[in-house]
Amino acid sequence: MAASEDTQFETHTEDQSRIMSSKQEAKAKPLNRATDTDRHVGARIRERRIMLGLSQQQMADLIGVTYQQAHKYERGINRISAGRLYEISQVLGVPVSYFFEGLEGQRSPDLTARQRMCLELARNFSQIENERHQEALSQMARALASAERGAA
Repeated sequence: MAASEDTQFETHTEDQSRIMSSKQEAKAKPLNRATDTDRHVGARIRERRIMLGLSQQQMADLIGVTYQQAHKYERGINRISAGRLYEISQVLGVPVSYFFEGLEGQRSPDLTARQRMCLELARNFSQIENERHQEALSQMARALASAERGAA
């Protein structure tokens, strides 16, 4: 073999080694790893569940999965299939698109103290069974908001 043929052979072998190495690295990475989108969808599921006053166990029962699976969906650890997301949307009473709202802006996954308070307020409000009490609370909130606007 001539010197130039040896160099070509070595270069070809090195290229093959690099290609094989990158293929092995690709195989080593989990293909169904959750993404920021999965975490966003999970956060939206959690927000809606809390607004409706459902526990994770109640939601899990309604969609036919274990509590652990529902928890993993909400944390964005496990991906949600299209069929399961549709089922969740039916249980939570929202269109599938609801879970993707705000995705373009990539809001932070951590809720602020104010957001947590609003979610808790919504959850507690939904648990009031007496409609007169709900209406009274709603009127009080409107009056307080109006007073704040007037004072500003």
